[in-house]
Formats: sequence, structure tokens, C-alpha cells
Amino acid sequence: MINYPEFASLIVSELPKEGVITCISPSNIALVKYWGKRPVQIPENASISFTLDNCKTTTKLQYKKRKIVEDNFSFELFFEGKPKPDFKPKIQSFFERTYPYLPFLKEYTFTIETSNTFPHSSGIASSASGMSALSYCLMQVEKIINPAISDIELLKKSSFLARLGSGSACRSIEGPITVWGKHPDIKGSNNAYAVPFPFSIHQNFDNYQDTILLIDKGEKQVSSTVGHDLMHGHPFATKRFEQASENITLLKEILQSGDLDAFVKVVESEALTLHAMMMTSLPYFILMKPNTLSVIQKIWEYRNATGSKVCFTLDAGANVHVLYPDSEKNQVLEFITSELVAYCQNGQYICDKIGWGAKKM
Repeated sequence: MINYPEFASLIVSELPKEGVITCISPSNIALVKYWGKRPVQIPENASISFTLDNCKTTTKLQYKKRKIVEDNFSFELFFEGKPKPDFKPKIQSFFERTYPYLPFLKEYTFTIETSNTFPHSSGIASSASGMSALSYCLMQVEKIINPAISDIELLKKSSFLARLGSGSACRSIEGPITVWGKHPDIKGSNNAYAVPFPFSIHQNFDNYQDTILLIDKGEKQVSSTVGHDLMHGHPFATKRFEQASENITLLKEILQSGDLDAFVKVVESEALTLHAMMMTSLPYFILMKPNTLSVIQKIWEYRNATGSKVCFTLDAGANVHVLYPDSEKNQVLEFITSELVAYCQNGQYICDKIGWGAKKM
């Protein structure tokens, strides 16, 4: 059943017998968070994110026509060069959701080889980079089948498909700043896919830095999927969705004006609110670790002492994204290495910055 006819697939040429496509797509970090969703993968509130640059997934998609087309999906999956059977159910679910929009999926046997530039289970959103990379690969196949697809249509449908695999993945297709979810102040915004931030971005945010402190690389005690579901019936859910909408409006103006003090307030408030929703759900849970809180305190102390515009944000985990303008890069990196690395597991951290989205190799 096709709920979005604009993304229906039109096969206008003979299906290629076989081929290989390699694409790269980055992760992203939400500035205004979404927490809570409706079926299928529809956000309860709009979100806005920085697309990252160095934290990315490379996906090589080999496809070969099946001799006999059966009513199932045929694929093998390799992660970092090794078979990854525990990933297969997620790909199976993704293919089931996207099949109405990619009817050629059952025509082929696929071999999916994927690798990350960052450690798995490091708290970087690997589902965002992984699902966006796979979606972008599949759209390259559709582009071969239907060369009339425009670049704009390809990007939009890639984001739409990525969302069906992982909600936040739709924000990784383009950059440097994307918005996912219908919002009255963001022209063209949509619940079904992400769009680039449609306004000018102040030069203060050029090359914005994100150093990710790996506080805890263990598996989360509560998955994001379960966490989203706990927003149903949450006593503060309605107010939270209103707050997120208001913060999108604030951030729209901040990104254009370059007001870094206001940026710090919105971004840190959003990070703490996300975790407050976890701590006040039933059952309640805490994903931050003691070192997460220590790092936050250190950042506040440093900012108060120096007047720096450094700030933090958090994903649904223990790790800390340290955000700061490119103009402060040297000073903040010195602060991180001298004061914050001690709180990282095995002293590990990743230097990243704002990026531009998926690309074909």
C-alpha cells in the first residue's frame, strides 16, 4: 500500500542485470530533539540537526538479478568485512517498509557491505548514517532504472526511505543543517522526510565543530525505540512537544542572526530536557553516567571562566557532543585534552564538524 504516491517508483527502462554502487553518508546530531513517534516513523515534533562530516558509514551495494523472482527479499549483510546476522532483521524490516516504493527490491539478490569511520556502539548514531547510506545506494539503482529522476527528487526520496529505516537517518542525506517534521515556521518541512534549513545561515556557524566524548561505549540499557514508545501516555509529553516547537522557532532566528549565547541556551536546554523525559517516564531510566555530569559541570566552569561559546548536547546515551565555533577550535581542543579526556572511556574522543550529507563514490 502506497501512502505517499509522490514517491511511487516508475520503471521506464529494462532492469540492469547487475552492478555495484558505493555511497557514503554521515551521522547527525540533533539540536532540537525529537522524542516520541507515531506509526510508521512519524515524529511527534519537528527536530533540527547538524549534519556531521567525519562520523560516516560507507556502504557498498552489489545487486544481481535473480533467475527466479520469489516473494521474498534476498540479501547478505557484512559489517566491517564479517557477516552480521543480528543486523539482518532490521534490513528485512526496512525492505518490507520500502518495497511499495522500490518494487525492484525482490528482483535482485543484494550483497550489502558496510563499515563505519567510528567505533560501533560508541554512541554515534550509526543507524542514521547506515540507513541513509543504504537508502542513497538504492536510489542510485532507481536512477539507473529511471534516469528522469531529478537530483532534488533523488535527495527527497532518499530521505523519505531512510526515515523508514531509522527516523533520524532522514536528516543525514543533506546538510549542513536539516529539519525533519512539519513546522509552521519552516517552509517545506514535512513529517515524511527532512529538508535543508531553508534560510541563510550566519557565518558564526560555518565549519562548526563537534568533538564527541566517548564516555561509555557499552550497549544502552534502554533502546531508543523503547524510549520513544514510552512517550505515549507520558505525563509531560504534550508540554514537551510544544517546547520543541517553540525551540525550533527560536533556533530558526538564532541560526540566521549568529547569536551564540542564545544558541548555547537552546541547545543545552534541549539536551537536558531529552534526558528529563527519560527520567520521568514509566518505567523511568537514566542513560547519563556520572562522567557525563562531570563533563557538563566542567564545560560550565570553563565557559564561565573564559567567556567561551562552547556548549554541549547529548544524544540518547551517555556520550557528550561538545559544540563550539571554528574560531575557538584551538583553545577548546586544548581544554578538552587537558580537562575532559580523563572522563572518556579509554581516553577516546572523536573530532568532527558540520558536514554536507550523503554522496556517491
